[in-house]
Amino acid sequence: MKIIIEKDFEAMSETTKNILLGHMSQDKRVNLSITAGNTPVGVYKRMVDIVKDSPDYANVHYYNFDEIPVADQAEGITITDLRKLYLTPANINEANIHPLTVENYAEQDKRLAMAGGLDAMLIGLGGDGHFCGNMPTTTSFENLTYKIKVTGEEPWFVPDMMEAGLEFVTMGPVSVMRVKHLILIVNGEKKAEMVKKVLQGPVTEELPASVLQLHPNLTVILDEAAASELDK
Repeated sequence: MKIIIEKDFEAMSETTKNILLGHMSQDKRVNLSITAGNTPVGVYKRMVDIVKDSPDYANVHYYNFDEIPVADQAEGITITDLRKLYLTPANINEANIHPLTVENYAEQDKRLAMAGGLDAMLIGLGGDGHFCGNMPTTTSFENLTYKIKVTGEEPWFVPDMMEAGLEFVTMGPVSVMRVKHLILIVNGEKKAEMVKKVLQGPVTEELPASVLQLHPNLTVILDEAAASELDK
């Protein structure tokens, strides 16, 4: 595990951008999985300025690692957010976008293997210790890409955001551990305690992201606030 601590959100975004562009600049097909949400906003803003309409990055193929479907909407929450944040502003060719959905999730691991595997994955950390869609109480460290049916009894259940019976899909711990380079980005003091637990505490399914400690090529990029609880 390599931990990089930057002064603030802007500095960590710049560092993350540089690491991703390093992967993307290889003279071969590059398979990249990226995260939605607020944490990577600064990363994508920087990348768009470089990648948009550039033939130098036509080799990069993009995959989402989880998906939550929305009724009466053509695509799910994750890929919709990724299009808004990066894929559309960067004018990524549709042929280079490979959505994971509730319809095709059972083929995800096979199609990734046939494409040469994921070269890098950019992920965030949930305040409850989840990563991707691997949630406390519903995750097994033995899972490949799998589907979760929400019962409404989960500790992470948010009635305003989901309803009982909802099904979503995610790449499981086994699938994620096959990625050649994992890049975890976390910012803010409110996640500092969880950063310490998942990076320096025991590996347990109660905190799914703790399994990332075992990855042979994990880079963690934090701002000073998120790193404030770590043992030196």
